[in-house]
Amino acid sequence: MALSHYDGGCQCGAVNYEVDVDLENTITCNCSRCQRMGFVLAFSPLENFRLKSGEQELTEYLFNKQVIRHLFCSNCGVESFAYGEMPDGSPTVAINVNCLSGVNPRELNSQHVDGKNF
Repeated sequence: MALSHYDGGCQCGAVNYEVDVDLENTITCNCSRCQRMGFVLAFSPLENFRLKSGEQELTEYLFNKQVIRHLFCSNCGVESFAYGEMPDGSPTVAINVNCLSGVNPRELNSQHVDGKNF
């Protein structure tokens, strides 16, 4: 696993974070949310994530099994990350790679996940 350090956040700049994450295993998903939002996702243990600003600007959205805390900026509407758990129960953060500074997610070799039929 090749962790690299990135800064990320929403479009308007109200939400900012830093994360150490491996971009070698990004995914795209066709579930009802990911497909509509156009997410390219990477996952990192929660301890590798630090919200630097904007906690008060975040609005939570839960759907389906209501186990992933989708958080979006109440100003610009961008979901730059979400909190959840890995299958083993360890806390994780799902990073919207589209929101990382200096990263072109279209150049990554993302794997497709069939979330629609999961």
